Amino acid sequence: MNDGTLAIVLGGGKGTRLIPLTKDRAKPAVPFGGKYRLVDIPISNCINSGIKKIYILTQFNSASLHNHISNTYIFDTFSQGFVSVLAAGQTPQNEDWYQGTADAVRKNIMHFHDQQPKYYIILSGDQLYRMDYREMLKTHRESNAELTIAVKPISRNEATGLGIVGTDKTGRIVSFLEKPPIDMDISDYKAPGSIFEANGIDAQLNFGKEYLASMGIYIFNAEAMEKALDNNRTDFGKEIIPETIHKVKVQTHIFNDFWEDIGTIKSFYDTNLNLASLTPDFNFYDELMPIYTHRRHLPATKVNFCTISQSLTSEGSIITNASIVNSIIGVRTLIESGANLDGVYCMGSNYYESDEEKLNNKKRGIPNIGIGRGTIIRKAIIDLNARIGDGCRIGIDTFDRVDGVYEFYHICDGIIVIPKNAIIPAGTVV
Repeated sequence: MNDGTLAIVLGGGKGTRLIPLTKDRAKPAVPFGGKYRLVDIPISNCINSGIKKIYILTQFNSASLHNHISNTYIFDTFSQGFVSVLAAGQTPQNEDWYQGTADAVRKNIMHFHDQQPKYYIILSGDQLYRMDYREMLKTHRESNAELTIAVKPISRNEATGLGIVGTDKTGRIVSFLEKPPIDMDISDYKAPGSIFEANGIDAQLNFGKEYLASMGIYIFNAEAMEKALDNNRTDFGKEIIPETIHKVKVQTHIFNDFWEDIGTIKSFYDTNLNLASLTPDFNFYDELMPIYTHRRHLPATKVNFCTISQSLTSEGSIITNASIVNSIIGVRTLIESGANLDGVYCMGSNYYESDEEKLNNKKRGIPNIGIGRGTIIRKAIIDLNARIGDGCRIGIDTFDRVDGVYEFYHICDGIIVIPKNAIIPAGTVV
């Protein structure tokens, strides 16, 4: 059914709102949920939907993304499937970098032609959701649309940060409004009740969510997309989609499940820690539609004399005599005796240090990778391979967190972020 569908995952730009997490890596390669990368979400949705021809478009800090993709998504010869990263590069026809989402797709069309696609599905590399794209393809085919946009019911307050679509009674999109301010009257954009009924959505359970927001997920007929890109427009959401609505039939596909755009440090932090709550909004424990990632062949986490509550611990970690609450512990995390973590996402490490390396660290006065003895941390993100010494106090003594870049750390949206490979000397107070 999906052999003619080609998936394109947009890797985003510089990811400035996620700095310092994106300082040395592309946004889709940012570690997520303890053991995953953000890009695993759209790729897993594709695989679970039978779509196995996938391109990832990126141009900034693509090395770690290349490594993750090449070590993770290896299909057998007979499936003819692939996941391939297309990084921006100069050609005789184009000497500029990608100028936007539409421009990135336009500059790679020659590669897409090799697959002879009938449909293109355009996806984002920084969203958390689980969707069976076969249902969206079914909507697209049955409505005879040339473009179908996945939309989510939202409230008026939520509409200020999203693109809102106006539809007729059949779900065909007739208008589009980008991020309307809260004082603007957008009552004309309320979705007809018949659309919710047709999709089996209970009006009472969905009370207050009268508007439909674009999720940035599109299915184009191949010919329709190439026509839509036959210009110098650079962005899908701001330019291509609003113009296409008035030229061809554009249909909605309603998605009424969990969906989160992870574009800021705050949304990244909140979404991750929610995974460790008693009833998380997103369920990773779904065997029918799993989220795939790199297989590391690591041992199970060892927990010695610890108190751990509402937290996730990833494989390969060793945690000794620690108190951990409402936190996520990434792969290969070493936490020493007496440490106390509350509201912390610790991404872990890419490797283990040998005894010889640890001895050399001690001679040089450098902490080992991990979290030292007696260190207390509150409301923080700790990136990969960070070295936090003994007796540090991070986020404990200062209640007024002023956003900025400091000697050993950043503060973004009131959240302390310890960058990748950072060295925090013993006894440091942040």
